[in-house]
Amino acid sequence: MLRAMMQVYIKGSAEAVQLYQKAFDAKLMNEHKNDDGSYMHAELDIFGQILALSESSEEERITGNTMQFCLHFGETNKELVEKAFRILEQDAQILVPLGPCFFSSCMVGFIDKFGVSWCLFA
Repeated sequence: MLRAMMQVYIKGSAEAVQLYQKAFDAKLMNEHKNDDGSYMHAELDIFGQILALSESSEEERITGNTMQFCLHFGETNKELVEKAFRILEQDAQILVPLGPCFFSSCMVGFIDKFGVSWCLFA
């Protein structure tokens, strides 16, 4: 296997790419845009993990999806969790508030404004 990556199809892919770049200090590795400026395909390097994004049409939207992206930053990197969450929390649905839990001193669970479910923890 050459690599594994996470893929998400969302409405507002151009905004999402910019927001995720800011939240995770992510580098845009690959991009192919649609005529309207949205992404046919984009790849972000998030601390060595690849998140691929593509624009979704309403017809493609799947409801009831239980997928979640979990990013474990390590105990010494609580500030990375806090920074990412502070950037992504606007218009998000908070599932588990930022704070300690049984497996981490800093964890948060939420669904961002694009409908992507995240679990970030140190």
